[in-house]
Amino acid sequence: MATLTDPPQPSFHFSQLIYDTRYRSLTIQVVAFILIMWGLFELVTNAIQNLSALGKDFDFGFLGNRAGYDINQRLIEYSNDSTHGRAAFVGILNTLLVAFLGCVFATILGVIAGVLRLSKNWIVGRLMTVYVEGFRNIPLLLWIIVIFAVMTEGMPQPRDFRGEDAEASMILGQSVAVTNRGVYIPNVVFTRSLGGNEMSEAADGVPAAVIPAVSFGDWALFLVALIGGIVVSGIIGRWGKAKQEATGIRPPGLFWMRAASVVLPATLVLIALGVTLDYPELRGFNFTGGVHLRNSLIALWFALSLYTGAFIAEIVRAGIMSVSKGQTEASSALGMRASWTMNLVVLPQAMRVIIPPLISQYLNLTKNSSLALAVGYMDVRSTLGGITINQTGRELEGMLLLGAFYLATSLIISAVMNVYNNSVKLKER
Repeated sequence: MATLTDPPQPSFHFSQLIYDTRYRSLTIQVVAFILIMWGLFELVTNAIQNLSALGKDFDFGFLGNRAGYDINQRLIEYSNDSTHGRAAFVGILNTLLVAFLGCVFATILGVIAGVLRLSKNWIVGRLMTVYVEGFRNIPLLLWIIVIFAVMTEGMPQPRDFRGEDAEASMILGQSVAVTNRGVYIPNVVFTRSLGGNEMSEAADGVPAAVIPAVSFGDWALFLVALIGGIVVSGIIGRWGKAKQEATGIRPPGLFWMRAASVVLPATLVLIALGVTLDYPELRGFNFTGGVHLRNSLIALWFALSLYTGAFIAEIVRAGIMSVSKGQTEASSALGMRASWTMNLVVLPQAMRVIIPPLISQYLNLTKNSSLALAVGYMDVRSTLGGITINQTGRELEGMLLLGAFYLATSLIISAVMNVYNNSVKLKER
């Protein structure tokens, strides 16, 4: 009686690493990795040797030295006696600020322009075309300089706001002043702190009610309450969706439950901290109080937003056009209004096409913020990559830190947007 036996396994030969398709791709990857690591090692070694020949070493200790220069726009306390490390951190915050504001404004503007460009109204459609083509085809640097010149030369001086016959007046209920020195807006301040401290004493003629004696923990508590509320809102939303899919009935008051979970915790924290507004006032030759948004920040923010918004508009238009017209016709047959059709039917389906290229536009906007140097906005390129390098002579270390910051920021933006992209893409059943 014959018996079946497994065929003998062939022995492994080194030639299989090249000729066998099971191993060839892995071999190529290993060789490429070794070559890249060897190239990086040679590059770093050569750089260190050249620095030694010039009498320099590779050291980041310069970050602890006194900076000796001022930064006009900042989100945290800083003086010229602060260290280069703190100056770099102030620049990083300034970069993140303009990048965040630019991404938000560019997204809103791009979505509106992209939708309106498809409007059947000839005038509206042509106006959006002029905006898109005009901003896309002119270099960003020119728009930054143009907007900065308009803000500096075209806006009224602070003295024009003085007197009964003032040539200019504040807007939004006498709370915002637009001048040739910048825009002054109300500032959010706290009358109490986590430690139970009241407001500090008055200084420089400013009432004590507008000088907060608060710490970073106060704002951290507010952010924790806000983020926690958003998380709870997401949990409630998923619960409502699951219940609707199971029973076919949407839970009543779901929207108000989600809104309350976000608003109530943050509001309670603000009340506990005694939140109030510090309004700008004209005193002497300039405004005091409030928050001063300098022309450099305004010019960079608006230019980045308008320029990137033009590209986002084309992305949105392409995403909308990728949705079958049958979807629009079906919603119209159900009696839905055009606005409902766009918000509930077309845009949700278009997001799978919009999100991937939108990520690239966010990355471009963040990196293009380095053009702030043209108008004197002190971002990380101007602080760490500019003045600090010039003063310390640490070109290699400064550029490495600058590159690492932009790389980390880009990877974080990509990761966050990819998570959102995975949540809106089509899922097979």
